[in-house]
Amino acid sequence: MKQFVWGALTVESAVAALFFLRYWRVSADRLFAYFALAFGAMALNWIGLYTATPAFEARHVVYLFRLLAFILIIAGIADKNRRSGSP
Repeated sequence: MKQFVWGALTVESAVAALFFLRYWRVSADRLFAYFALAFGAMALNWIGLYTATPAFEARHVVYLFRLLAFILIIAGIADKNRRSGSP
């Protein structure tokens, strides 16, 4: 059951990444590029959790993709706020 949910989350993250990538190409707003990269990293996180065996001791390394995704979201928001504050 977990594998099915992780597969669904992978597909949903990849679709969200593709939507944000499309919006970035249309609007050229870097916030959408950051979000596309973040959702791509989340898809890699779910793929890593699916492929890692439960006995794999370095399984926590897979969560670095999730950390990268959250850092990208924060960086995108900070970049957007910095750009909108300048004249």
